[in-house]
Amino acid sequence: MKFGGTSMAGTERIRRVARIVQRQQAAGHEVAVVVSAMSGETDRLVNFCREADPLYDPAEYDVVVAAGEQVTSGLLAMHLQALGSKARSWLGWQLPIHTDDAHAKARIESIDSDALLASMAAGEIAVIPGFQGLTGDNRITTLGRGGSDTSAVAVAAAIKADRCDIYTDVDGVYTTDPRIVAKARKLKSVTYEEMLELASVGSKVLQTRSVGLAMKEGVRVQVLSSFIDDDAPAADTIPGTMIVSDEELAKFQEGLDMERQLITGIAADKNEAKVTLTRVPDRPGAVAAIFSPLAAANINVDMIIQNIAKDKGETDVTFTVPGADLARTQALLEGQKEAIGYYRMISDGKVAKISVVGVGMKSHAGVASTMFRSLADRGINIQAISTSEIKVSVLIDEDETELAVRVLHTAYGLDAKDEAA
Repeated sequence: MKFGGTSMAGTERIRRVARIVQRQQAAGHEVAVVVSAMSGETDRLVNFCREADPLYDPAEYDVVVAAGEQVTSGLLAMHLQALGSKARSWLGWQLPIHTDDAHAKARIESIDSDALLASMAAGEIAVIPGFQGLTGDNRITTLGRGGSDTSAVAVAAAIKADRCDIYTDVDGVYTTDPRIVAKARKLKSVTYEEMLELASVGSKVLQTRSVGLAMKEGVRVQVLSSFIDDDAPAADTIPGTMIVSDEELAKFQEGLDMERQLITGIAADKNEAKVTLTRVPDRPGAVAAIFSPLAAANINVDMIIQNIAKDKGETDVTFTVPGADLARTQALLEGQKEAIGYYRMISDGKVAKISVVGVGMKSHAGVASTMFRSLADRGINIQAISTSEIKVSVLIDEDETELAVRVLHTAYGLDAKDEAA
């Protein structure tokens, strides 16, 4: 079981989490819990580091920011004990959770689980701080943003758990953001592939890294809400969304009279910026000259379009980067203008990426044309397109984001049916 920052924000919420955990143990399960820091606490600790030294030592930064999860793991263990359960905290260095030495963005290499399993078998609830681990030379590390989800999946894999429940402030994965489309439906199950694509194109439910690890290790992940009433039934009886393999999803579909839904979900991401370089020389190495400096600066490039070369052997190159990286991108490319040989740089920070995702695309034609036709019918202009085996993404004007999501949600038959029907 994993609980995020909003679930752990304050004494009353931690007490509620303790009751949810205790209920699972009472149902006969052996339970390990991974916790995040209280909501806002990690940001507060990061600011302390910046105030101490803007060029802080990453190893000492990890010591400071890992403290948030240490506090919540101890508090949850205390609350469980107060309710009469046997519980103890296991810090990242006590298991230990072995990571590489990339401080502030470490990757988990292995977890020693023998002592943890013995403790759980003896009826003790294990409470583990997410987000943290230990290097080979015994320095504390942190895993980067969203690291607690990754910790939870890694622990679940290490102890061969039946399931990893991610408790969050939503009760599952929806066909799209319910705040945009009132008729969005909660999905009973999605594949790892679909969840990876949805997470990468704007769905904020899970981090891509944790989904990728679950896929690699075959960990069944369930997303559900910790904000349920105390007298509500346990999570097993009101399931959220299960994230599983293609093979297991087929079992979920058994007994249904219809084929699997063609499109699983629609995601929107306004954190996009478009950059166009005009009159780039059409010669080998020209495109590398554009993207190599961006890669070196760890700027993620998403969509790329290169126009057909014009008469003078020149072409326009358009691409997108995260909105937060636009200023750095502009500065880098301005500095490389002579080396690249482009004429003019045109930027637009008011764009959004809309994506339709579904494994059904693999076996059905016409998904993209439905998207293009539906947007055209509402006068929404497409500025760029990118595709994968189970995803089609388009770039549009940011102001048309909500309209585009609603139009596509209806076009693909994702709207929830009225209860009366």
